[in-house]
Amino acid sequence: MTDKAPKIWVDADACPVVIKNILFKAATRAEIETTLVANHSMTVPNSPYLQFIQVQQGFDVADNLIVQRANAHDLIITQDIPLAAEIVELGATALNPRGERYTAANIKARLNMRDFMETLRSSGVQTGGPAAFNDQDKRAFANALDQWITRQQRQARS
Repeated sequence: MTDKAPKIWVDADACPVVIKNILFKAATRAEIETTLVANHSMTVPNSPYLQFIQVQQGFDVADNLIVQRANAHDLIITQDIPLAAEIVELGATALNPRGERYTAANIKARLNMRDFMETLRSSGVQTGGPAAFNDQDKRAFANALDQWITRQQRQARS
C-alpha cells in the first residue's frame, strides 16, 4: 500500500441503494474519489469523484480487486466479513452499510460468528437473515461516514 489521498471503495454487489446514494453525495461534496466494484453492471452519477469497475463473475473477484488496490488511508464499505478482515489487516478502515466499523478488536469475533452461523445453516438449522435495513441504520452509516471524512480532512490540513 502506498501513501496516497484517501479513497472510498464500495463492495457494491450487496450495498443497499440508499447507502450508495449517501456515498454519491458525500464523495462529490467532500471531493473524495469513490469507486464502486461489482460483478454486475450499475450506473453511477456523472461526477469526477465517482467511478464504477465491473469485474467478471466469480468467487471474491470484486473483493480481491478491492484488497489489491486499497490503501491504508482508504475506507472500504462492505457487508462481507472476510473482506473486512483483510481490510483491517491492511490497516484501512472497513465500515458496513449499517454504520458499524470493523476493527482489529472486533473482526475475529465477527468472523467466528459468521462461521458458526454458516455451520448451522449448512446443517439445516433455520437461522433467519439480518434485520431489515431501516432509517436508524441509514443515519448510523451517514454519521460514521461523516466522521471518517472529517478525520481525513483534518489530517490533510495538518
